[in-house]
Formats: sequence, C-alpha cells, structure tokens
Amino acid sequence: MSKESTFLNLKHFQYFKTPIAEIEVPKKFTFPFYYEPHLLCKIASKELQEYLETQTDFEHDFGLHNKQTDVAIGKMFGVLVVENQQKELGYLCAFSGKLADKSLPKKFVPPVFNMRTEGSFYIKGENELNKINESIGLIEENSHFLSLKKLVNTLEKKAFLDLENERQKMKLAKKNRKTRKVEASISLPKKAFDEFNQKLTQESYNHQFYYRELHEHWETKIAHKQENLTVFQDELSQLKKERKKKSNYLQQTLFGKYQFFNQQKELKGLNDIFNNPEIKPPAGSGECAAPKLLNYTFANELKPIAMAEFWWGTSPNSEIRKHKNFYPACQSRCKPILSHMLEGVDLEESKMLESYFEEKELEIIFEDEALIIINKPPEFLSVPGKEVLDSVYTRIKTRYPNATGPLIVHRLDMSTSGILILTKTKESNKIMQRQFINRSVKKRYVALLDGNLQENEGIIKLPLRVDLDDRPRQLVCFTHGKPAETLWKVIHRENGKTRVHFHPITGRTHQLRVHASYFEGLNTPIIGDDLYGKKANRLHLHAEFIEFSHPITNKIISFTVPATF
Repeated sequence: MSKESTFLNLKHFQYFKTPIAEIEVPKKFTFPFYYEPHLLCKIASKELQEYLETQTDFEHDFGLHNKQTDVAIGKMFGVLVVENQQKELGYLCAFSGKLADKSLPKKFVPPVFNMRTEGSFYIKGENELNKINESIGLIEENSHFLSLKKLVNTLEKKAFLDLENERQKMKLAKKNRKTRKVEASISLPKKAFDEFNQKLTQESYNHQFYYRELHEHWETKIAHKQENLTVFQDELSQLKKERKKKSNYLQQTLFGKYQFFNQQKELKGLNDIFNNPEIKPPAGSGECAAPKLLNYTFANELKPIAMAEFWWGTSPNSEIRKHKNFYPACQSRCKPILSHMLEGVDLEESKMLESYFEEKELEIIFEDEALIIINKPPEFLSVPGKEVLDSVYTRIKTRYPNATGPLIVHRLDMSTSGILILTKTKESNKIMQRQFINRSVKKRYVALLDGNLQENEGIIKLPLRVDLDDRPRQLVCFTHGKPAETLWKVIHRENGKTRVHFHPITGRTHQLRVHASYFEGLNTPIIGDDLYGKKANRLHLHAEFIEFSHPITNKIISFTVPATF
C-alpha cells in the first residue's frame, strides 16, 4: 500500500522530499513567541518556498516578480513538522488570512472556520452590510446633499465671523464707555453725570439688543437650510446605526464559530479564550497560520514536533517584514489562542528568557554625588519587566538604597548595549530630564547593518507608533505616529556589511531599529535584530557617546564607550 493511500483522510500531510533520516528530532515543541527554527522546519520551509515560486494553484500578487501594484502584498506562511500514527515524520503548511482569489489550495490545511462557504451566514451578512454601504454611499455622494452641506457650512462660517466682529465692536464700545465715564465723573456736575451715565447704560443695552437680533437672524437663516439637510443626515445616521448593529452581531456570531482543539481534544471558542467582556478578540483572530496548523494537527491525531513561520513577498506599508525571514507568532491575536492550544504540550524554554537569566555585570564608568554612568550590557533590561525584575534600575536601587528620586533618566532597548545615565538625587534627575526633553543631550550610536548602503549620510523622518496587535513591535504610521528623526553617517563598509553612526534627534521606542529596517528608511536591518531583521548572537547596536551639562557644576561633560562588535 502506498503512503498516499494510507492517509486518505490526511491529504494535507506532506512527506519531506529532502532526506531527513540523520536529523535529530527535537525533544520539546517550539516556543512559538521567540525561537530559532529547527533544521526540520527550515527544510520544510524551503520545500514550501520552492512550491510558492512555481505554483499555479492560486493567484495572489506577492509583489516579487512584477512591478509592485496597490494590491501587491506579502503573506505569512507556516510549516508544522508532525508525526503520524505510524511514527513517520511529515509536515503541514498554512497561510495567514486569505489569498487574493479567496481559494483554499489543497497544499494548505483548511481554516479553523471557513466563513466563505457558499450560502454561509457570513456571506449573507456581508452582502447585507454591502447593501447598507451602498445606500450610505448614494446619500454621501448625492449632489443636493453635498450642496446643502456646503451651503450650511458656508453660512455657519459667515455667522461666526459676523458675530465675532460684532463682539469685538462691543468690547471696544465698552472700553470707550468706561473712558468717557471716568472723564465725565471729573468734568460734569453730579446731575449731569447721572444723566450721562444713563445714556451710557442705554448704549450698552442697544449693543446687546443688536447682538441678540443678529444672533437670531443667523440662527433662523441657518435653521431653514439645516432643516432640509437634517432629512439626509437622519437617514445617514439610521443607516450607520443599522450597519454597526449588524456588523457587531456578525462579528460576535463569527467569533462563536471559531473553536480550537488542544492536545486533550478540548474545544474552546474565541469568546471563551479572550474571556473579557471589555476586550473583543482582535480582527482576524484564528486566521493566522499557527492556529490553523495546530488545530488540524490535534483534530487528526498527529503529534506536533516543531513549527516555524516565514514571510513571503513584499512588506506591508507600515510594518517591517522581510522576504523569507522567520517570525514568531503575534502577541495579540495568537498568544491567547495558542496558550489554550498548547496546554499540556512540552515546550522549549523561551530563548528570550534564557538571555534574561544569563549572569550580567554592570560596568560603572563614572560616579559622583549626582550621577552614575554605566555601560549597559546587551539583552538586559533598563527597568523591570512583567516577567523579569532584574534590570539596571533594580541593581542600582539595591546598591544605592539611599538614593532619592526615580534614578532612571532615559532608557535603552533591552537588546541595545552602551551608555546609560542614572541620577542619585531627585534634583539631579529633574535637571537631566529637562535636558533630554529640550534635546540638548548629544547622543551617538554605532550599528552594524546587514548590507551595503549606497549613500554615505542622510536624515530619516518616519513617524512611529506601537503595533497594538503585536507589542513591542513598532509601526511606521503617518496618521497616528509620533515624529521620529535620525541622522546617520557611514563609517565603514566591509564584506557586505555597513558600520554607521546614528544620531537620534528624537527618542522613540525602537527608533533606530525601525529607521534602519524600513523600506523608506535605510531598508537594511541592524545585524541581530530579532524583530525587524534576523537573529544573531546579539543586536549590533551600541550607545557609544553622550554629552550633556552636569546637573550640579553645569560644565559640559561627555563619555565614550566603544562598541565591542
């Protein structure tokens, strides 16, 4: 009997084309949120990538071969090495989200729930929402509605300017009356002054009366036009309320359809997994590659061995994804789901936590009554984290129990090494904080980039914000991002690598890492950047120089600690 006929019910189980008999099988399953892909996963990924390069099963513009278009976008793919009941190794493949042609090629495991089944509640609900959107669009594009909207807006602006002009006249008139009253009190006898004062009071009443009349005039004029506009606005409001209600119902029903197996064959839905009425599961929950792979594995009596996910194609506009690079499972959508699905599975230790717990020494390079300047080692926290308390702050707090104030003035990313300033007193901390806020502190970083830069120097201006779906990753966002600027200059090029100096003008989280990696930045990640590039022995980014005014003496002082990479 052939291997294919043995697994008619496991059509997605794939045997390795590459010989793997000599490869040692991992004893524990991959920790999905921080890992180095196992060799078996690398082989499975390579075989999947060879398929992607030549396949004709589906149509999706990954932006690789043709000139990139508005619809070109890469996609996350995943492989899961599994063992079948015959103790044979193979692997499963999946992709995150949906393909452009909305197909389900047999190469990949099915979704946890196929919302696009013909005649499904989701398709019906989607069609209803589309009809509501069409109705909203017809109103919003109606020429009479647009002209009324423009007219009311114009009248409101005119009314504001007219009334504001009258208010200014009233202020000047009041000031003038006050001056005239003072002069009259000096020059006029009491009876004449009283008559004059009554006249001034009447002037004030006249101005107020005219202002009220003007206000009512504009209100009446606007209300007449607004009445016609309100007919459209009320209809729009009702349609949008109906859309929101249907959309929420559709989303909640959809969440209920996503049910995930774990190793014990326990099913759990999204609403139970996220289990917080205040927080809805993020959009796309359950559609990532990892939950699809594990769900198919547990549903079909397979044993998970190792897993990896890689990016295929061009990067999204705001994120940093490199073609063929491996990435961990996302935090917001996948972590709660995988916590349920991997319950009882023997997992590898997190490589990140291993680096946390390595013994690290803090080198103090300067100390006086106000300051402590240290050379922070790589992979060490500046302040305590959620899972790890050991940090620069906790070490210094223990060593200097009598120090006042918050100690920490600024921070370095956990993976970045180099100069970090701490203060012993509250007063010194305030002065140093002010210097950082005013950007009078001069900083210089050195980094080794994974590629040859064509230019020699420049400035990068790309606004940043946190990726709410995958903390602590940062996104380039021109709508909600905070301004971020970096000056850079090439120091040296050698063996396909470029050593650069970075001078950050602002100090955003992961600023230098994102500005180096992003395609509109240098498009060349820092070596060892496990978030925006590829893992290595460490992140090759070091804060080597700092200059500032001493908080007590006011003298300009500087420190330099050369990078060791």
